[in-house]
Amino acid sequence: MKFSRAFTMIELIFVIVVLGILAAIALPKFGQTRELADIAKGRADIATIRTAIVNERQSRLILGDATYIAKLSSSSTTLFTGDDSTTPDRNLLTYGIKAGTSSGDWAKTSDTVYTFKVGSTTTTFTYNPSNGTFTCTAGSGNCNALVD
Repeated sequence: MKFSRAFTMIELIFVIVVLGILAAIALPKFGQTRELADIAKGRADIATIRTAIVNERQSRLILGDATYIAKLSSSSTTLFTGDDSTTPDRNLLTYGIKAGTSSGDWAKTSDTVYTFKVGSTTTTFTYNPSNGTFTCTAGSGNCNALVD
């Protein structure tokens, strides 16, 4: 009786089909994972920004100034560094957030309007210097995912 030490064509085709099925299931999950990671990053950024606004307000109150910071950024490349003539050496965020155009990046539209991109969807946030709020104002379903 002669034994073969190789795989048959049927066995190879079966393995290729099984690998194809596994790849078809796994690839969409990787795309969804990227989007969920961007949402988690956005949620953390928003919490940090809001906390920084409150901390800046409390620092101002100690100094006898009851106003909120006028602008969250003076630059369009590094966001949320703050901009205040009375305390120019103090930043809102120590290192700021680098602006970008891809998924998971922030961009500055105006002195009070910022956008955050998740996949191809852009969500808009507005800073109100009169009451210190940083709120989601537009962006289909991402407002709830980012701020909830």
